[in-house]
Amino acid sequence: MQSVIIEGYLAAAPSILAAQGSGKKRASFRVLETVRFRRGDGQMGERTTGFNCVCFNEKTAEDYISPYAQKGSRVVVSGHVENDTWTGKDGTTHYDLRLIVENLRIKAKPERAGSERGPDTAREPDAEPEPRPDFEPSLDDEIPF
Repeated sequence: MQSVIIEGYLAAAPSILAAQGSGKKRASFRVLETVRFRRGDGQMGERTTGFNCVCFNEKTAEDYISPYAQKGSRVVVSGHVENDTWTGKDGTTHYDLRLIVENLRIKAKPERAGSERGPDTAREPDAEPEPRPDFEPSLDDEIPF
Protein backbone atom coordinates (compact mmCIF):
# COMPACT_ATOMS: atom_id res chain seq x y z
CA MET A 1 0.00 0.00 0.00
CA GLN A 2 1.24 3.50 -0.81
CA SER A 3 1.39 5.67 2.31
CA VAL A 4 1.43 9.42 1.79
CA ILE A 5 1.88 12.40 4.11
CA ILE A 6 0.92 15.81 2.75
CA GLU A 7 1.20 19.21 4.41
CA GLY A 8 -0.65 22.00 2.70
CA TYR A 9 -3.69 24.26 2.72
CA LEU A 10 -7.37 23.49 2.14
CA ALA A 11 -8.43 24.85 -1.24
CA ALA A 12 -12.05 25.24 -0.07
CA ALA A 13 -14.23 24.35 2.90
CA PRO A 14 -14.63 20.56 3.15
CA SER A 15 -17.86 19.01 1.87
CA ILE A 16 -19.65 16.69 4.27
CA LEU A 17 -21.58 14.20 2.16
CA ALA A 18 -23.94 11.33 3.08
CA ALA A 19 -23.89 7.99 1.28
CA GLN A 20 -27.15 7.30 -0.59
CA GLY A 21 -27.66 3.78 0.72
CA SER A 22 -26.43 3.86 4.32
CA GLY A 23 -26.57 7.58 5.10
CA LYS A 24 -23.04 7.43 6.55
CA LYS A 25 -21.23 10.75 6.37
CA ARG A 26 -17.82 11.36 4.83
CA ALA A 27 -15.69 14.44 4.29
CA SER A 28 -14.32 15.39 0.91
CA PHE A 29 -11.74 18.14 0.43
CA ARG A 30 -8.78 19.26 -1.66
CA VAL A 31 -5.33 20.01 -0.23
CA LEU A 32 -2.90 22.25 -2.13
CA GLU A 33 0.83 21.82 -1.61
CA THR A 34 3.31 24.31 -3.07
CA VAL A 35 6.96 23.45 -3.63
CA ARG A 36 9.45 26.24 -4.24
CA PHE A 37 12.68 25.54 -6.08
CA ARG A 38 15.54 27.17 -7.96
CA ARG A 39 15.73 26.48 -11.68
CA GLY A 40 18.96 25.65 -13.49
CA ASP A 41 19.29 29.27 -14.64
CA GLY A 42 19.10 30.50 -11.03
CA GLN A 43 15.52 31.82 -11.22
CA MET A 44 13.07 30.86 -8.49
CA GLY A 45 10.07 28.76 -9.45
CA GLU A 46 7.16 27.10 -7.73
CA ARG A 47 4.79 24.25 -8.46
CA THR A 48 1.42 23.74 -6.77
CA THR A 49 -0.14 20.28 -6.68
CA GLY A 50 -3.70 19.56 -5.62
CA PHE A 51 -4.72 16.36 -3.85
CA ASN A 52 -8.32 15.13 -3.66
CA CYS A 53 -8.90 13.68 -0.19
CA VAL A 54 -11.75 11.63 1.28
CA CYS A 55 -12.26 10.77 4.96
CA PHE A 56 -14.71 7.88 5.45
CA ASN A 57 -14.62 8.08 9.26
CA GLU A 58 -18.04 9.52 10.12
CA LYS A 59 -17.13 10.74 13.61
CA THR A 60 -14.00 12.52 12.38
CA ALA A 61 -15.91 14.12 9.50
CA GLU A 62 -18.71 15.48 11.71
CA ASP A 63 -16.89 16.25 14.97
CA TYR A 64 -13.49 17.43 13.77
CA ILE A 65 -13.35 18.33 10.09
CA SER A 66 -16.74 20.02 9.77
CA PRO A 67 -16.43 22.47 12.70
CA TYR A 68 -12.70 23.23 12.56
CA ALA A 69 -11.49 22.90 8.95
CA GLN A 70 -12.09 25.84 6.65
CA LYS A 71 -10.73 27.27 3.43
CA GLY A 72 -7.07 28.19 3.92
CA SER A 73 -6.55 25.99 7.00
CA ARG A 74 -3.07 24.46 7.13
CA VAL A 75 -3.39 20.69 7.47
CA VAL A 76 -1.23 17.60 7.65
CA VAL A 77 -2.96 14.61 6.06
CA SER A 78 -1.74 11.03 5.97
CA GLY A 79 -3.33 8.07 4.27
CA HIS A 80 -3.09 5.83 1.25
CA VAL A 81 -3.64 6.42 -2.45
CA GLU A 82 -6.43 4.81 -4.50
CA ASN A 83 -7.50 5.01 -8.12
CA ASP A 84 -10.79 6.82 -8.67
CA THR A 85 -12.81 6.25 -11.85
CA TRP A 86 -16.02 7.96 -12.91
CA THR A 87 -18.04 8.61 -16.04
CA GLY A 88 -18.71 12.22 -16.99
CA LYS A 89 -21.98 13.62 -18.35
CA ASP A 90 -20.61 13.31 -21.87
CA GLY A 91 -19.95 9.58 -21.37
CA THR A 92 -16.17 9.94 -21.07
CA THR A 93 -14.43 7.80 -18.45
CA HIS A 94 -12.16 9.80 -16.15
CA TYR A 95 -9.30 8.51 -14.00
CA ASP A 96 -7.79 10.20 -10.97
CA LEU A 97 -5.95 9.44 -7.76
CA ARG A 98 -7.43 10.25 -4.36
CA LEU A 99 -6.00 10.15 -0.88
CA ILE A 100 -8.01 8.07 1.60
CA VAL A 101 -7.46 9.91 4.87
CA GLU A 102 -6.26 7.85 7.82
CA ASN A 103 -5.05 10.77 9.95
CA LEU A 104 -5.65 14.51 9.76
CA ARG A 105 -4.19 17.32 11.85
CA ILE A 106 -5.30 20.93 11.55
CA LYS A 107 -2.36 23.16 12.39
CA ALA A 108 -2.88 26.39 14.31
CA LYS A 109 -2.14 29.56 12.42
CA PRO A 110 0.97 31.32 13.73
CA GLU A 111 0.33 34.60 15.49
CA ARG A 112 1.56 37.55 13.45
CA ALA A 113 3.83 40.01 15.19
CA GLY A 114 2.10 43.32 15.67
CA SER A 115 -1.35 42.21 14.58
CA GLU A 116 -4.03 44.05 16.60
CA ARG A 117 -1.46 45.01 19.23
CA GLY A 118 0.83 47.43 17.50
CA PRO A 119 4.24 46.74 15.99
CA ASP A 120 6.31 46.82 19.19
CA THR A 121 4.16 44.79 21.56
CA ALA A 122 4.87 41.14 22.17
CA ARG A 123 2.82 38.47 23.84
CA GLU A 124 3.26 38.34 27.59
CA PRO A 125 4.94 35.11 28.74
CA ASP A 126 2.21 34.44 31.32
CA ALA A 127 -0.65 34.90 28.83
CA GLU A 128 -3.02 31.98 28.34
CA PRO A 129 -2.50 30.14 25.04
CA GLU A 130 -5.36 30.02 22.53
CA PRO A 131 -7.82 27.20 23.35
CA ARG A 132 -7.41 24.13 21.17
CA PRO A 133 -9.97 21.40 20.60
CA ASP A 134 -9.50 18.44 22.93
CA PHE A 135 -10.95 16.11 20.32
CA GLU A 136 -8.59 13.39 19.21
CA PRO A 137 -10.16 11.71 16.15
CA SER A 138 -10.46 7.95 16.10
CA LEU A 139 -10.00 6.40 12.71
CA ASP A 140 -10.84 2.81 13.62
CA ASP A 141 -14.05 2.66 11.56
CA GLU A 142 -14.05 0.36 8.58
CA ILE A 143 -13.76 1.92 5.15
CA PRO A 144 -16.89 0.93 3.15
CA PHE A 145 -15.62 -0.59 -0.08
